[in-house]
This record gives sequence, C-alpha cells and structure tokens, in this order.
Amino acid sequence: MKKRMLGKDLEVSALGLGCMSMSSGYGPPADKQEMISLLQKAVEMGVTFFDTAQVYGPFTNEELVGEALEPLRERVVIATKFGFDLEDGGSGGLNSRPEMIRRSVEGSLKRLRSDRIDLFYQHRVDPNVPIEDVAGTVRNLIQEGKVKHFGLSEAGVQTIRRAHAVQPVAALQSEYSLWWREPEEEIIPTLEELEIGFVPFSPLGKGFLTGKIDESTMFDSGDFRNTVPRFDPEARKANRAFVELLERIAERKQATAAQIALAWLLAQKSWIVPIPGTTKLDRLEENIGAVDVELTAEDLREIEEAHVSAEGARYADAQQRMIDR
Repeated sequence: MKKRMLGKDLEVSALGLGCMSMSSGYGPPADKQEMISLLQKAVEMGVTFFDTAQVYGPFTNEELVGEALEPLRERVVIATKFGFDLEDGGSGGLNSRPEMIRRSVEGSLKRLRSDRIDLFYQHRVDPNVPIEDVAGTVRNLIQEGKVKHFGLSEAGVQTIRRAHAVQPVAALQSEYSLWWREPEEEIIPTLEELEIGFVPFSPLGKGFLTGKIDESTMFDSGDFRNTVPRFDPEARKANRAFVELLERIAERKQATAAQIALAWLLAQKSWIVPIPGTTKLDRLEENIGAVDVELTAEDLREIEEAHVSAEGARYADAQQRMIDR
C-alpha cells in the first residue's frame, strides 16, 4: 500500500477505512466477529488508517475498533472524534467545552484500548465554544501524550485558520467526492496553503458512485439515506449520469466505477486520503485496488468536460445546520 502524509508528520496508507457503517448509519449493526475479522484483514492488506467516532453507535464503533486493532496497535493510526454530549447519559447535542473534551478523551482511550489517540477530530464545530478554546484543550492533551494530532471535521475556512493558529491542524475531514465538489472552492486552497491534510468521507457518494444503487433500490428502515434529498428516487434517476461517466472510464481501465471514483480523488492532491467504508471483504479489496489505478490527464479532462452536476441536497435540513461555514 502506498503512503501519504497528513499535515507535516502523520503518515498513513493512501486509502483509509471508515468504520461507521459497521455499527450505525446504514441499518442494523453488522456481525461483530465478522467486522473484527474485516478490520484485521484490512491491516494485512496494507491499510494503516482507521476512522471511528464516539457518536457511531454511540460508543459501540470505538469498542469494535479497539477490540479488533488492539493486537495490531503499533501498526495502525486510529482517528476518532469528539464534540457531542454523550458521556454519562448526555443530551447528544453539540458540546466542545474543554471539560467535555477531557471527559471524551478518557472515554475514547478506554474504548479504543489504547494509551493515545493518533488523530482527534472535533466532529462538528460548536458555535457556543470559541475554536481557540477547543484547539488549546487539544494542544494540552497532545502535551500530555494522550493525543498525537488535532483534526477538524466539516469546519469552514475561518474556523480552520483560527484553530490552526493555536494548535496545528493535521487534517480536515469533510465530504468530498465527484458528486460533492464544494471543498474545491475555498477549503482545498486553504488546506494547501496551511499544509493540512484532507480526509474525504463518503468518497463514493454514500455508496451511489459504486453503481450498485438506482431509483428502485430499497434501503433498510434504519438507513439514514432515507432522509437524504439526494437519494430521493427522482434524484437518484438523474444522478445516474455520474455512474455512467465512471463506468465508461472504468471499462477502458479494466476497473470498476468505485475504483475510478476513488482514483479521481487520489489524483486531486497528494495529501488527500479518502476513507471509504464497507462491511464486505470483496468491497474492501475493490476499494484498495483503486490505489493502483492511474488516471491520465485525458481521463481527468473527460471527467471535467462531462459537466455532470448532482441533483438533490446532500443532507436533510437538521444535519445541514450543523455544517460550519
């Protein structure tokens, strides 16, 4: 597996593994032992970068990742996230007060069975807590050895700059894919200027860019895509244009649509590390294969000149209001 650098000194595999879907978000949790096996298999295949969060479950995903990776801890980089009021039966709302961050880190360390968190993201920007206070608290945790690197998720440009001035940000995690390209406008130039890595979540458009979903696909009742406007049947029908474009290039490359979507992301910047999620071994193998797919300048030009645009909002209103601008 090729390696990439996040920030100045956090080296990870060129493709990470998003672990959320193993425990939440897409329906019932997957079988625990199967997921432990999948996580360990990923390490064998060269993946060193694993993404979880306290809110996934909540807590059960951190516990899963901790149990699976404990025997392999020195070979992997584990990222988790804080910022929701979950500890001790909290409300679940946004909470990045310094005392909550400290409680969160202790809980995460126990669940992850680790003496440190390699990358600690603020999951969503808390408008009630100055980002300087958040960054300062994480800086102290880094000095104490409990955290190695500081990250932000779905943060806007000004928040990134203010946080970075207090404690260097190693990585920003936000949605970015062929069908969500807003980060290209301001976020990516800012990250390049400040030498901050970018970790795109939903790099396969929540599964849509794999080509396995169409307007007739039925999701489990617990699948959050049921609430996403971009997954309304009519929107899915219109958005098949993305899949057709990817499949056209994939046929030439003897690859899959998913591999082309991931290879496109990897081709954008050398410090972009996508974290596709899966609960299936064959999908894990397929995703990892994208690292070896080389897109030519002509391939990339064809994608740009197709001018395909997405139909439907990427989040329901309640989730959209949590995005920092």
